[in-house]
Amino acid sequence: MNRFTRRAAALAAAVATALAMSACSSTGGKQTEKAATDVGPQRTFAMITHAQPGDTFWDIIRKGAETAAAKDNAKLVYSSNPEAGKQAQLVQQAIDQRVDGIALTLSNPTAMKDAVAKATAAGIPVISFNAGEKQSHQLGAIAHVGQDETLAGQTVGHKLTEVGAKRVICVIQQQGQVQLEDRCKGVDETFGGNFERLYVNGEDMAQVQSSITAKLQADPSIDVVQALGAPVAMTALQSVADAGSHARVASFDMNKTALQAVRDGKIVFTVDQQPFLQGYQAVDGLWLYKKNGNVLGVGKQSLLTGPNIVTKDSAAAITPFADQGTR
Repeated sequence: MNRFTRRAAALAAAVATALAMSACSSTGGKQTEKAATDVGPQRTFAMITHAQPGDTFWDIIRKGAETAAAKDNAKLVYSSNPEAGKQAQLVQQAIDQRVDGIALTLSNPTAMKDAVAKATAAGIPVISFNAGEKQSHQLGAIAHVGQDETLAGQTVGHKLTEVGAKRVICVIQQQGQVQLEDRCKGVDETFGGNFERLYVNGEDMAQVQSSITAKLQADPSIDVVQALGAPVAMTALQSVADAGSHARVASFDMNKTALQAVRDGKIVFTVDQQPFLQGYQAVDGLWLYKKNGNVLGVGKQSLLTGPNIVTKDSAAAITPFADQGTR
């Protein structure tokens, strides 16, 4: 074999090797791509909440749910109503539509009991989130995503004592909702001072403002207004000004405006329960259950997303995420 023949043979061998490697790489790449996008058939998941109109907290919940649905190639059907009876009707509509799974809040477990039972009887998995942590598994949900509301309240009670509060009113924006009642109950259990509940109509912020203002005017000894949601907290700030009160405001939950108020020292602290994560995990949990039989939580334990106290010192680190609508 002369040198030209040897060179040609070597070139042919090199080309063959390169083609083989290219083929392997191409096949491997396709297999990797297929594995990464193998989410199974498109499924439809319903999400039903007790959101009140205008409460931006639920925008974050929904954004988390939509993000998970997009990742899982799922169709998300979102609906809400602050009235428990109408929430139950929305569950029935989802059952009639034969959705693949239902994520819902249990702010009034008694009113939702029969609807959840009908869903599970129809073979539709249910994951609860945000509200009804204690009742979730009793009603037949396969998992719950959220915070332990009593623990959150107890944490706040300790914090109120720490910041020197003596007389606190806990403002409940919707009477009878278990998660709100549990928060105030927890505060009452651990707060070392004088404590009182104030019920207002969270669907009418003008009424909320006037009710808090009147309470502050009637009792100048109140030194902290404990709100259970960011919109109420921001309204309470105006009530404090209207009443000429020295009271400070603390809160549960966040939005961009309330977080800035924490940074500015106008709100003493708030509690972050990570609503984006709640919406995301509720939908993704349904997809995981349908695809793999996975169940969130071990031994019927809830998947906790809070509580986390946010103060002036820690608010700055969260702000970039609040700006993008995920905290």
